[in-house]
Amino acid sequence: MAATRIEVTAGAGAYPVVVGAGALDSLPALLDDAGLGSQLVVVSSPIVWELHGRRVATLLKKRVKAPVLIPDGERAKTLQTLARIYEALIKARADRSVTIIALGGGVIGDMVGFAAASYLRGVRLVHIPTTLMAQVDSAIGGKVGVNHALGKNLIGAFHPPKLVLADPAVLSTLPRREFRAGLYEVIKYGVIATPSLITDIHTKRAALFAHDAVAVEPVVRESCRIKAAIVSADERESGERRTLNFGHTVGHALEAVTDYRRFRHGEAVAYGMIAAAEIGAHRGVTPARALDAIRAVVTELGPLPPVSDLRASEIVAATKRDKKVVSGTLHFVVSTGLGTTSELTDVTDKELKLALKTMGIR
Repeated sequence: MAATRIEVTAGAGAYPVVVGAGALDSLPALLDDAGLGSQLVVVSSPIVWELHGRRVATLLKKRVKAPVLIPDGERAKTLQTLARIYEALIKARADRSVTIIALGGGVIGDMVGFAAASYLRGVRLVHIPTTLMAQVDSAIGGKVGVNHALGKNLIGAFHPPKLVLADPAVLSTLPRREFRAGLYEVIKYGVIATPSLITDIHTKRAALFAHDAVAVEPVVRESCRIKAAIVSADERESGERRTLNFGHTVGHALEAVTDYRRFRHGEAVAYGMIAAAEIGAHRGVTPARALDAIRAVVTELGPLPPVSDLRASEIVAATKRDKKVVSGTLHFVVSTGLGTTSELTDVTDKELKLALKTMGIR
């Protein structure tokens, strides 16, 4: 299957998202074609580098010295970890001609992207996402940043990459839980844009978990196409891009109140999608069949971490610190049917608590 090239429009210039099994082999040519090959620094995590580093190093030959390895995971997504990247870049005498390559999942991509956005007031960035979550979502769109103890991604910037290279073949190394966490993000795209993605997850679940390229690649490609179209139309999240936040309001709150220890990001979003669907149903804007479909596809993917010990009041408080709050108003995305959404700006604490109650949170 030939790689697909999807163009993303950005204020700093358009960039391609290249999707295809085996596409990683085209990395040297893609870098050269984009004029990015003169000075390269690869930043990754020890685990990802152990899995994929030798291949990347071989492809880039002598153009890259030792990689910069940093800790991974939401709890490591901090300013302290960011400082380690800066220190490595300074010691390597990286100048404004440098291209920083983020090799890893969403956390690595976000942190490395923020380093690229702020080092020397901005240098070039390439994403090579190695998780399903990163391939279908976080590597596209230019959102970069780190967490704060009081909220997720509260410190960051918009810094579009020059290239995103998504090779579904590298996903074969993912543990089942990590792969499943990415599938929840694919469900989001099914709810907001392409309902057939939900059908694909339902009917091709075994093939997806077996990392069958015939099943996985079309799901990655369609998710990338949706994300690229939305962020091209609304780079700075002033309108349409807010639809991508479906499930993320409650999801981010769940991550924050559990100190980023309990959930993979996609797992928290899964709960968030159910909460959003419950709120929409309560309002009469989400049809019952959409609510049932969302609940069913989330449930059939497998177990989610428990939430019955959490307090609804703490989760509601965390939503008020969400970065989607504008002028004191929380923009809450709900489904109006599979493939369409609407935005509510008057969701009450009572409605949020009722939705959380349906998930066993008191």
